[in-house]
Amino acid sequence: MPAAASPETVVVRLRPAARALVLPTAALLADIAAVSYFAGSLPETWMTWALLGAGALVLLLLFLLPLTRWLSQNYTITTRRIIIRSGLLVRSRQELLHSRGYDVTVRRSGLQLLFRSGDVLINTGLEHPVLLRDVPRADLVQSALHELMEAAVNPIGARRQWEQSHRPPSDETGETGEPSAGWAP
Repeated sequence: MPAAASPETVVVRLRPAARALVLPTAALLADIAAVSYFAGSLPETWMTWALLGAGALVLLLLFLLPLTRWLSQNYTITTRRIIIRSGLLVRSRQELLHSRGYDVTVRRSGLQLLFRSGDVLINTGLEHPVLLRDVPRADLVQSALHELMEAAVNPIGARRQWEQSHRPPSDETGETGEPSAGWAP
């Protein structure tokens, strides 16, 4: 009887770097300061209500929407797979198994270099690579993914790869020395 597989455990849960919330937070503080400053100095009551409405709209557009967008992006790396969740109104979930193998690349801009973050591109061999955008400690994430991928190697796939790499090279002729059926002069 085969041994029971080890349970899947969460290695790390990630979000994009919180640096994305700096400008929305500055807009929040400016909004609060402007509304507080002008609220008591307007001559008409309707002007005060209009100011409060405009302040609420700025709060919604420049702070709450970026905050909820940032909170909606979640990357979970477990011992067996990567789970990518995103979306505000329409939730999207994508899973990549470590045992299927993939290529991991880290891409960094100048600002990301300063904060030791980066974009982790996971190329699965499909049309579009999966992008973990602005992940903190991107180099550590890359090395962890490499280690998890090596640990999750499928034994059957590993044996096939080993057999193919240790098979003697074949030429265009069959075992009898005659050209094989697929060979045409």
